[in-house]
Amino acid sequence: MSVLIGCSGWSYPDSVEKGGWMKIFYPNTRTKKLQFYSQFFNTVEMDSTFYEKFYKFMTKETFVSISKASPPNFQLSLKVPESITHEKSLDVNKGAINTLEEFLEKISPLKVINKLGALIVQLPPSFTVGELRNIEGFLDRLPRGYDYAVEFRHPSWNTEGPWELLKHYNIAAVMTDSPPADKLQFLSEVITTANHSFIRWHGRNAEHRYNYLYPKQELIPWVDKVKKLSLETPVVRGYFNNHYGAKAIVNSLEFRELLGETLSDIDRKIKEKIGDFYRSKQLVLDNIYTGNDEIDGDVHVNAN
Repeated sequence: MSVLIGCSGWSYPDSVEKGGWMKIFYPNTRTKKLQFYSQFFNTVEMDSTFYEKFYKFMTKETFVSISKASPPNFQLSLKVPESITHEKSLDVNKGAINTLEEFLEKISPLKVINKLGALIVQLPPSFTVGELRNIEGFLDRLPRGYDYAVEFRHPSWNTEGPWELLKHYNIAAVMTDSPPADKLQFLSEVITTANHSFIRWHGRNAEHRYNYLYPKQELIPWVDKVKKLSLETPVVRGYFNNHYGAKAIVNSLEFRELLGETLSDIDRKIKEKIGDFYRSKQLVLDNIYTGNDEIDGDVHVNAN
């Protein structure tokens, strides 16, 4: 039984004022980011593989370098390229499987040394249950030996068919915590469709997605869910995607504490440093808006 909690991404070089992690998490611009990040976490979600503008420059050597920059027993979960999910819509007749096989070959250095976590197949928000045939044909031809996870992003998937399909192929349904406006609350329920589980916390701010600091009371209900998942699957992977301004760092460390882990001194210090930064900004806003009943409560939570 293994529960791995980390962040979605690690390379956010901008200052905190611009949504990055520099100076608030990373000490300076010379810091080797993955090496530094891996002092605090044993897993990360790599999203840059999804974006063609980054992925097209990646080679096998890229993943050799990444593997060398991280310690033993460190896991990277990767998003499959958007060319597979968004351009080819998982259609095997358009070469979706061929492109996936090229991707698997490119990232093979991670698999060889057991640093490859899950592979996330994130569907477009426009991809509805009406396209079930596409996804079924794609899943049927997936190369075996990998932990796949599918993230649905349209409310129409809230039906039994998709879960049975994923169970048939031993593929995890990505559980998510997302803005209420997305109407994806059904994905916050405990869903077990494979021998591993996968969770993504996106934040609840619909207007400024990923710029959200979870208060502890919103994380507490997830503790029982993760504990239940850990009894049903050998591996649970969870990633905080509220990356703006290093908010994911705070929440991931807080959540590990809620799960019963005793944080190391450096974990605790970085959590308190970033947490204090946002609490001070909260105090300033509270002083500004005192007595104004028309201010939306989310403004206080999500202030930058």
